[in-house]
Amino acid sequence: MNPDIQSQTSPMKQNRTIPVYVGHTIIGGGRPVIMAGPCAVESKEQMLRIGRAVADAGADVLRGGAYKPRTSISSFQGLGLEGLEYLRDTGGILGLPVITEVISPVDVELVGRFTDILQIGSRNMHNYPLLLEVGRTTKPVLLKRGYAATVEEWLAAADYIAAGGNNQIILCERGIRTFTSQTRNTFDISAICLAKMQSTFPVIADPSHAAGIPELVPHLARAAIAAGADGLLIEVHDRPEEALCDGQQALSPQVFRELVRTVRKMTEV
Repeated sequence: MNPDIQSQTSPMKQNRTIPVYVGHTIIGGGRPVIMAGPCAVESKEQMLRIGRAVADAGADVLRGGAYKPRTSISSFQGLGLEGLEYLRDTGGILGLPVITEVISPVDVELVGRFTDILQIGSRNMHNYPLLLEVGRTTKPVLLKRGYAATVEEWLAAADYIAAGGNNQIILCERGIRTFTSQTRNTFDISAICLAKMQSTFPVIADPSHAAGIPELVPHLARAAIAAGADGLLIEVHDRPEEALCDGQQALSPQVFRELVRTVRKMTEV
């Protein structure tokens, strides 16, 4: 392993976070960054409607999935290029940077044309060809922890991205699979602390996928910020009963607005 890379993940070392810059947005600069939007881009109207709601509530980055790797092949797989266009157009109208997931090495160049942050989902944390490909870009990369990955494996996956010369990496804790069936995953607060101690990368949290239950999301979000997370990735939908993907865990715009207000107050404290 390259010694420059290895030094970033040395065990139990309290490192200073090196911020990632996305336009005027600073991730890891002391102010928690809120990334929010629907799980999936469903239509131009839906993206603009929800985008305006999260922007008005104080979101810093707009999220939306154009490619959706799902457990079931019969589930909605995303709009692809059409979805990328809707996401990019909405971000431009609202003046917000956008983040979306890329799932294949061959799509990295295309997705990179439409997004400001490339997201690597939990299922692809071990997709080494994909990690190497995004590492060759100049785009910031958000790397979600695999649902069965240790913190060490998570940081090792980040090394694959860094090996290509791209050190603009944002780590994202989104819960891991355990024996419980009451929540979608088990939110690992300690992973946030360990990742910040053992790397120089900003660390954010995705309480939506961790909980799978909207009533729990604000509680887990506040816990993540209290543990030192540099931001949050939140699913928001104004018509969850109509959502084509993960509507059951999305926050309403009203609840999201209150969460942002609370997080900003916590930061002041």
